[in-house]
Amino acid sequence: MKQNHTIYIAVLFLLFIKTGIAQTDTLPPPYATKSTMNFSNVLGWKEGETPVAPEGFIVTKYADDFKNPRWMYVLPNGDVLVAEANTPHGFFEKVGAAIIGANKSNDMRKSANRITLLRDTDKDGKPDIRTIFLEGLNLPLGMLLLKNKFYVANTDAVWMFPYKKGQTTITGEGKKIIDLPAGKHNRHWTRNIIANKKGTKIYIAIGSGSNVAENGLAEERDRARIWEINPDGSDLKIYASGLRNPVGMDWAPGTNALWTSVNERDELGDELVPDYLTSVQRDGFYGWPYSYYGQHFDPRIKKEEQDTALVNTAIIPDISLGSHTASLGLVFYTGKSFPAKYRGGAFVAQHGSWNKSKLAGYKVVFVPFKNGIPAGKPEDFLTGFIVDPEKDEVRGRPVGLTVLYDGSMLLTDDTMDTIWRISADK
Repeated sequence: MKQNHTIYIAVLFLLFIKTGIAQTDTLPPPYATKSTMNFSNVLGWKEGETPVAPEGFIVTKYADDFKNPRWMYVLPNGDVLVAEANTPHGFFEKVGAAIIGANKSNDMRKSANRITLLRDTDKDGKPDIRTIFLEGLNLPLGMLLLKNKFYVANTDAVWMFPYKKGQTTITGEGKKIIDLPAGKHNRHWTRNIIANKKGTKIYIAIGSGSNVAENGLAEERDRARIWEINPDGSDLKIYASGLRNPVGMDWAPGTNALWTSVNERDELGDELVPDYLTSVQRDGFYGWPYSYYGQHFDPRIKKEEQDTALVNTAIIPDISLGSHTASLGLVFYTGKSFPAKYRGGAFVAQHGSWNKSKLAGYKVVFVPFKNGIPAGKPEDFLTGFIVDPEKDEVRGRPVGLTVLYDGSMLLTDDTMDTIWRISADK
């Protein structure tokens, strides 16, 4: 019996080495269900309507009348910066979208390419000063302030501008510190940035140019990864790779662990592949494009292009966020006004995807943490975006999250040009 048991373990080990699929998960096989193109119909919010938070919270409109508000950044004086940008669409793409109805959820407006500043001088929970902080950008997203330097991550480069405390508009000339991969195929154009606690390193999240390298691996050079650089753009290193589309980044409170929310690949079926929240290991590889969720080989990658040795090192993500949820914004709650349950935990904004027969995402989920480690499964926190799942009707689409110094949290709804404020009902 002992000999048979040993043989069984050996077979499993060889299976793992050869195929990379001996994982203890419950993912269905590829194409277990048909891949579906299913765009939501965005209706907008009626007067007086808001997203729905758990009992004990209040949701109010913080600001509106933007043009695709995507990302936010809070300056030390409390000013909120809002990056406004939208996916570029060509003429024929717009015509095609109109025919098949894709424009119901995909905004076809020209990208604003600017950053707007909001200031709440009377501390009443709503900004009373609003200015154009920086414009003439190229699909901006991530923002960062280090000392007297303001950084913005365009889709094709990180720029640095001089900044003076309290200024409402950038007036100094910017300097490009590093080019970023964009090029002809730029499906995932957002570039997020974050600094370490000492401000000595900057991390840049760069998504893949395609779904699963269908335009060739050569077109994906320097993509699907997180870079690490010095504040002046020097000493470039690959911090982690194989991350199809990392967007949100934040540090788990009380640790030096970087976490990111990642959009995984499409067109393998309703339940493949789960988006995820994961800690990011230095020099870690997370599978894309060869494999998903660890060592599950993607059947669309040709055998001669597969890198089996690399796939066998692929790291299994920490937390599944559900397939086709388009999980984007990520913030750890470091405030003090929310109930103790939420302190130190992670909030993730799910934009919603086109690739599932029934709508998924369109909400904010909460992942409890304890001592910097996940302590439970994701749970719904902010809902009410989906109106009628049978008709694929939604009110809006969540994107970015940030926590204000008063402990409240802000959420961008890019399709409805709105920022929502979630506060504890004291």
